[in-house]
Amino acid sequence: MNSFLFYLMAFALLLGALIVVHELGHYLVARWAGVKVLRFSVGFGRPLVIRRFGKDRTEWAIGLFPLGGYVRMLDESEGEVAPHEIHRSFNRQSVGKRMAIVAAGPLANLLLAVVVYWGLFMVGVEELRPVLGAPVASSSAAHAGIENGERVLKIGGEPIETWSQMRWHLLKSMVAHDTVELEVVNSRSEINWRRIDLSAARDAEGDDPIARLGIRFFRPVIRPVVGSVSQESPAEMAGLLAGDEIVGVNGQPIESWSDFVQVIRSSPDVPLQLEVLRGGQYKTLAITPREIVDDKGERIGRIGAAVRDDGRDRSALFVTVRHGFLPALGKALTETWDQSVFSVRMMAKMVTGALSLKNISGPVTIADYAGKSAQLGVGPYLKFLALVSISLAILNLLPIPVLDGGHLLYYLAELIRGSPLPEQYMAIGQKVGLALLLMLMAFAFYNDLTRLIPG
Repeated sequence: MNSFLFYLMAFALLLGALIVVHELGHYLVARWAGVKVLRFSVGFGRPLVIRRFGKDRTEWAIGLFPLGGYVRMLDESEGEVAPHEIHRSFNRQSVGKRMAIVAAGPLANLLLAVVVYWGLFMVGVEELRPVLGAPVASSSAAHAGIENGERVLKIGGEPIETWSQMRWHLLKSMVAHDTVELEVVNSRSEINWRRIDLSAARDAEGDDPIARLGIRFFRPVIRPVVGSVSQESPAEMAGLLAGDEIVGVNGQPIESWSDFVQVIRSSPDVPLQLEVLRGGQYKTLAITPREIVDDKGERIGRIGAAVRDDGRDRSALFVTVRHGFLPALGKALTETWDQSVFSVRMMAKMVTGALSLKNISGPVTIADYAGKSAQLGVGPYLKFLALVSISLAILNLLPIPVLDGGHLLYYLAELIRGSPLPEQYMAIGQKVGLALLLMLMAFAFYNDLTRLIPG
């Protein structure tokens, strides 16, 4: 499948799931409260599809613009209501019921995250161990003395089992502290402590804050031995065979398979001379990598050859962590809470200027990560879905008019005053909220564009 279509489908599935769950939260609590629901829509604008179901003939619609959705309820502020249905109007409900209906959307997204994490923690997902590669020169990791092959045992005293867990703890530490201490063990079973400066990486350029620290995953040296050759590929046409060891390209020695891949990728449609070792004899093969365009729009070379499995013990680099029914639920609740608190702290830091607004991501970046996580498998994709679901919930709970949090703020004021806010105040709030939301979207799209078009 075309990579663009794959990424688009992954993004559409993720976005659709989050919108449906969010709006179902509003819908179900509205029905519980006795409010009549007129329309349940995934997407805004002119409906492309409308179907009516149920005793109330509720409209279920798909809108023209898919970035969102809404539940339209019977409300006297939006039109005339028949006398026999006034008791089912949203505006006639108690403040408590109205707050419950509004809060149900974000809470449904948080519940979705809990359920996804719960399932993943019970089933178990194979993940990378937190084994560190040689750090980027002159980076915070390099200054901390991190060495190639060290495995992280603890961060700030917290035990670490997987690479994703390590990333998460580093991100949390980056928001709250200027330094963090890693307890690591090397191949000689020697335990050391590495103190990393986090402050220097906060506002540095780059999409990945962990990469800004100079931290890289350990990549074992794999011998450049061909394991298989695709049919009708440049490798097959050049005479390359399974079992051939690549010893040089254009007279330059090749030490590992990654060295060989790098040369091929950087030589699209460029004739190359391969020196291979076959059955104890050296042979020279002429090959021209086929030019393709990768997901970032860059021209790269491919020859259709795969590396031979060297029989390396996977347990040294991968681990599967599983939990029982109740422990998995507890861990899922903790994970969702931690992610929520982290999101709030990130937003607060950006508002106060302690963190750069470059950290705001828009739909293009989300689509990119949705596609990348889907390529890695169901587990990573579901983890990303849970993460975005939490972010969506926290965003909607912000006290900004237009968002669910803004409506909750209105109802809280109504509880305190004993009566609704004047219409003119609410109208002004809606305009201010819409302006803030448009500014936020503009920042997100701008950041997406600068990531796509560096410089």
